[in-house]
Amino acid sequence: MARIPTSEMTVGPFFPREFAQGASDLTVLDGEPVKGEVIEITGRVVQVDGTPLDNLVLEIWQANAEGRYDDPAFFGWGRAATDANGVYRFRTIRPGAPQGRVPHVNFIILFSGLMRHLQTVMFFEGEDNEKDPIFKAVQPAERRTRVIGRRNSDTYTFDIRLRGEGETPFFDD
Repeated sequence: MARIPTSEMTVGPFFPREFAQGASDLTVLDGEPVKGEVIEITGRVVQVDGTPLDNLVLEIWQANAEGRYDDPAFFGWGRAATDANGVYRFRTIRPGAPQGRVPHVNFIILFSGLMRHLQTVMFFEGEDNEKDPIFKAVQPAERRTRVIGRRNSDTYTFDIRLRGEGETPFFDD
């Protein structure tokens, strides 16, 4: 007998579009600007056939400008949802390099119908990413370009493909 996933077996979000509103700007905390170079991270999330995913939820977490996660003056976490074109946007600061790593932003992807949440990492174009153990774990090496945000002024573009040719590398828990 074939088993077909039901809503109890898949990851959400099973919540309204408003769930992600107001959490995508990491540059202000308690009404005060945080320290660091302000950047935007944007991209499109698509399915195997290139169809954009609407209301897919992305969460990011990152270090502060000095590479620390334990800064009470920088929350380091954000949430955004894709629009009808599959586009998401975060306004944040460029993270510093945590000890033993290069600057990066961690992503979790949640969408109705996924069997589990997906995790990936965005590295920054122009960094010496080959020094990072997580970057080097992406195999084969040709796939590493899929985890690099492309810079255009103060905006980094990080497109995500869930499956198929050009699939974004995802990591286990």
